[in-house]
Amino acid sequence: MEKKEKSKTREYVESFIIAALIALFVRSFFVQAFKIPSSSMEPTLLVGDHLLVNRLSYVVKVPFVDSIIFTIDTPKKDDVIVFRYPQDPDKDFIKRVIATEGDTIEIKDKVIYVNGKKIEDRWGYYSDYSIIPGDVQPRDNFGPYKVPKDSYFVMGDNRDRSLDSRYWGVVKKEHLVGKAFILYFSWNNKAEDILNHVRWNRIGKLIK
Repeated sequence: MEKKEKSKTREYVESFIIAALIALFVRSFFVQAFKIPSSSMEPTLLVGDHLLVNRLSYVVKVPFVDSIIFTIDTPKKDDVIVFRYPQDPDKDFIKRVIATEGDTIEIKDKVIYVNGKKIEDRWGYYSDYSIIPGDVQPRDNFGPYKVPKDSYFVMGDNRDRSLDSRYWGVVKKEHLVGKAFILYFSWNNKAEDILNHVRWNRIGKLIK
């Protein structure tokens, strides 16, 4: 009887370890869950949105070390990407790609120009109509700046409330985690009615 109990316990432990290893493998190479903690990507992504990131979108890395094994693709303009925050690689950030290597970006009174042409800023949201001079801070007036090789200039869709490449520089290739592609859950902590805490209409929404 004692042997049967031991073998049963061992079976549970082995199953748990195998499941944990599979989950770790999937997270390291294929898909990673990410939660939106701030309003910097509103209205595209809301605080409390839970999304999945395709880690095979751009690069394959050695787990934990984060060294690139090989490149699959490169981020394109308008991609919503997750990356290691350059000033603190232990943190993951999410932003939209505005310009890629070789592009020259300039912002004049909130209007974004890439290579001298005004972009179709369909994702940009502006909540503050005041204009801050470039010599005070780079929020509304920035550049011109040429994006270096293997680097990406990113901004939050909530242009007036985002800490992004205007402040801390570009995202380098080695910082890439992956491309955000779908919302699998959304929780509104500020909803008064408990039935409305879950944003049902956002679940399963593709991220564009």
